[in-house]
Amino acid sequence: MNEMPRHRNKAAIQLKLGDALVALGERETDKAHFEEAVAAYRSALGEWTHEAAPLDLARTRVKLGSALFRLGERESERQHLVEAVAAFNEALLVLTRERVPLDWAMAQNKLGNALSMLGERESGTTGLYVAVDAFRGALKELSREDVPLQWGMTQNNLGNALSTLGERESGTLLLSEAVAAYREALKEMTRDRLPLAWAMTQNNLGTALSMLGERESGTARLEEAVVAFREALKEWTRERVPLNWATTLTNLGNALRALGERERSSVRLDAAVAAYREALKELTQERVPLQWATTQNNLGNALSTFGELASETARLEEAVTAYLEAQKVWTREGVPLQWAMTQNNLGNALRALGERESGTVRLDAAVAAYGEAMKEQTRERVPLQWAMLQVNLGDALMVLGARKTGTTRLDEAFAAFNEALKELTKEVAPYLHHIAQKKMAACLKLLELRRKK
Repeated sequence: MNEMPRHRNKAAIQLKLGDALVALGERETDKAHFEEAVAAYRSALGEWTHEAAPLDLARTRVKLGSALFRLGERESERQHLVEAVAAFNEALLVLTRERVPLDWAMAQNKLGNALSMLGERESGTTGLYVAVDAFRGALKELSREDVPLQWGMTQNNLGNALSTLGERESGTLLLSEAVAAYREALKEMTRDRLPLAWAMTQNNLGTALSMLGERESGTARLEEAVVAFREALKEWTRERVPLNWATTLTNLGNALRALGERERSSVRLDAAVAAYREALKELTQERVPLQWATTQNNLGNALSTFGELASETARLEEAVTAYLEAQKVWTREGVPLQWAMTQNNLGNALRALGERESGTVRLDAAVAAYGEAMKEQTRERVPLQWAMLQVNLGDALMVLGARKTGTTRLDEAFAAFNEALKELTKEVAPYLHHIAQKKMAACLKLLELRRKK
C-alpha cells in the first residue's frame, strides 16, 4: 500500500533536483547543469506509469522537453531539439485542451519554441509554420486578462517564429506581423515588471525592424531598430547576462552596418565593427559556436562594406578571414543556409578585392563562391536571398566581362540581373528592385559598347 507514495516521493525529489539544476543552468554559460537536469527528469519519469499517473507523467515530459530545449540552444547539433519536440508531443497526447487547457497551452508554447529553433537550423519553412500554429493555438487559452505574463511571452515567441519566416520569404508581411507581436508582448512584459524579459523582447523587436528596414527604402525602420537594441542593453548588461549582452551587441552591429551601407557612412560602419568585436569577447567558439560563427560572418560584412567604401584593402582581407573563420562552424552539412550565406558574403569580399587588383583570380574565386552558395540558396527555398545572390553574381560577372574580350561574361551578368528581378519586384522589395534595375541598365550599356567594337 505504500508503493505509490514511495514512487511519488522519489519522483518529487528528482523533479525538484531537475528544477534546481535548470535554474543553475540559466545563470551559467556551460551546459553541464542542463545535462544533469535531463538525467533527473528521466529518472522521475521512471517512477510514473501512464495508468497510475498520466498527468504527472505528461507534466514531467514537459519539464524534460524544456531541459532538452535548453541543451539544444547551446549546441550546434539538432539531436536535443528533436528529442525536445518528441517529449512535448508525447505530453500533449495526455495534456489535451479539453482536459487541462492551461497545461495544453503552455506545452504548445514550449513545442513552438523547439520547432522554431529547429526551423532556424534547417532549410525550408515547414517547421516554422507549425511553430506559428502552435503559438497561435496557445494564445487561444493564454489570454491577456487571465495570464498576462504568459500571454506576453507567447506573443514574443510568436514574433520569433514569424521573424525567422519573414527572413526566409520575400515581402514584408511576415516581418510586419512579427513587429506587431513583439509590440503586443511589450504591453505586459514591461521594464519595471520583468526587466530581463523586456530587454529580450526589445532585442527581438529590433531584429525584426532591422530586417524590415533592409527591405524598405529610407532609414526609419533601421533607426527604430538601433533604438530598440540600445534599450535592451540597458538591462542586458555584460555583468548580468554576458551572452545576451553580446547577442544584442551583434544585432546592434547589424543595424548600424545596414545604416552605414544605406548612408554610405564610415562612422556607422566603424561603430558596427566595434560592436561585433565587443560581442566576440563573450561569444567564443568554445562557448557558443553557432553564435560565434554568426558574429564572425557579420563582422566580415561590416569590414567588407567598410573596405569597399573607404578603399581599404586591409579591411577586405580582414573580412575574408572572418568569413573563413565562420565556416569552421557553419558547414554545409550542419547548417546549409548559413553556410551558403557565408559563401555569398565571401564572394562579395573577393569581388571587391578583385575590383582593386589587376587580373581575374579574385573575381573568378568570387564567381565560384557564388556558385557554391546557389547549391543551397535556391529560389524555391529562399527566394529573396537567391535574388540577392543573383545580383552579386551579376556584379562579379560584369567586372570580369569588362576585363575580358567578347560578351560571354557580360551576357551572363545581364541574365543574372534579369533573374534577380523576378523576385525583387517593386511590390516585394522596392529599394532592392531599384538597385537591381540600375545594375542591369549599366550592364546593358557595356554590352552595347562591346558589340559596337
